[in-house]
Amino acid sequence: MTIAADKPVYSNIFAAVPDAVASIQRLPVDDQLGLLWVLYENMGGLVTPAASGATDRIKLAGNLIYQVANLSHEEQLQFMRDLVVGTNNAITRDYGCLTSNNKLAFWYQLAEWMRSGDVIPVPQDYQLSAPAMAVLNKLIALGFNQQIAVLRLIVGKMGINPLTA
Repeated sequence: MTIAADKPVYSNIFAAVPDAVASIQRLPVDDQLGLLWVLYENMGGLVTPAASGATDRIKLAGNLIYQVANLSHEEQLQFMRDLVVGTNNAITRDYGCLTSNNKLAFWYQLAEWMRSGDVIPVPQDYQLSAPAMAVLNKLIALGFNQQIAVLRLIVGKMGINPLTA
């Protein structure tokens, strides 16, 4: 599977990104998390440069990422689910204070630690559900900048902004 800049671009960039975001948000919570994992697995090396100043951004998200890393695996998974569904608690409010680029960097670091086993890993035999695979195919058809825009919007909408809650 390839997710890259050389893919054809939707003819209407303005419709493609919100359509992809809506398609992701219609998936069940665990499918959204699985899709996010697959995207980071395939785009991870490209996501960090896209979040300009990523090293500094990871440092800004550092307290939160280390807080999540210190949770049990069950609590880590629940935290991720809480982010997706918008549960209002202290840790989702901390996440909600991050900028969209910091959130990209946060998920990049989380994916790296999932890969290494430092946080709850994705099961070795994990496969996307058919609906999630259909959404992934939509995302593959997008250009790289559109893919990053979708990721930024998805992770940006997660969490609770304490200023607007």
